[in-house]
Parts: sequence; C-alpha cells; structure tokens
Amino acid sequence: MRILVDADACPVKGIIEETAREYGLEVRMYVDSSHILHSDYSKIITVGQGKDSVDIALINDIECGDIAVTQDYGVAALALSRNAFAIGNSGFIYDKDNIDRLMFERFLGQKMRNSGKNRGARIKKRSTEDDMSFERNLLRLINRLYNEMQTRLETTQDTRDKEY
Repeated sequence: MRILVDADACPVKGIIEETAREYGLEVRMYVDSSHILHSDYSKIITVGQGKDSVDIALINDIECGDIAVTQDYGVAALALSRNAFAIGNSGFIYDKDNIDRLMFERFLGQKMRNSGKNRGARIKKRSTEDDMSFERNLLRLINRLYNEMQTRLETTQDTRDKEY
C-alpha cells in the first residue's frame, strides 16, 4: 500500500506525509517540471509540463491497494478501475457508487462552460474543517486497507492450516 499524490496544487501534502510516517507507508508525489517540491520523506517524481502529464504518470504507476490523492475525477475513476482507492483534498472518498455521477457532472459543467452559459462555480476558501475531514478519511481508508489485508492473511493461513 502506497499513497500517490497529484501534488501540483495539493494543499494536504503535510498531512499525507505525517500520516504516512505514522503507518510506515511510502508516499510518491507527482509534479510537473514547472513546480519545485522538496521532501525529506516522500519520493518526488517530476514529469514534463504536457497536458495531463502528472495524471498519466500517477495512473501508470498506481497498483491495486494504493491510495491516490487527487481532485481530478478522471484520475480517481482510473485509480478505482485499477482496484486502488481515491480521496480528494477535502477528504471526499471516491468510490464505485459515486464516480459515475461525478464524471457526468464534470461533463455537464464542461459543456456549460464551453457554451458560455456558465463561468464556473467560485471556489470557497479552504478551511480547517477541510483538513480535518481529509485526515479523518485518509485514516479511515488506511485502516480499511489494513483490515482487508489482515483478513486476507488470516484466510490464507486458515487455508494452509487445513491443507496440512
């Protein structure tokens, strides 16, 4: 289990690293070459400035059981399709029950912006509650993954015990 971060404009990098340190998890932060990022904990992966280059690098690297941190619904959908998990910077957990609706809403929003009828919603200022929600839900995901891994190990051990 690793945490892969779309880090170009991620406001929760500190929370991610602090939490990952506590659990001994690897963190990979993806940025394009127009950003400079340093960390004494995370592995920083710098990619070219091409359109969606960070997203593509992150998705190419993600594996089953990893956690993607992203605000991009497309990246979240691709992570879910690879049996990984995805969480937004505000703590919203993407899953197979909500991703289709989010992708459809993104499509409609883009269509409205392209028609000139909608300038887009104003982004509200980040709050302490957003940080707390992110940390709480990241911990929830990590604990869920640990519990699933423990259950698999116990099931495997039970099967082996029965074979002998």
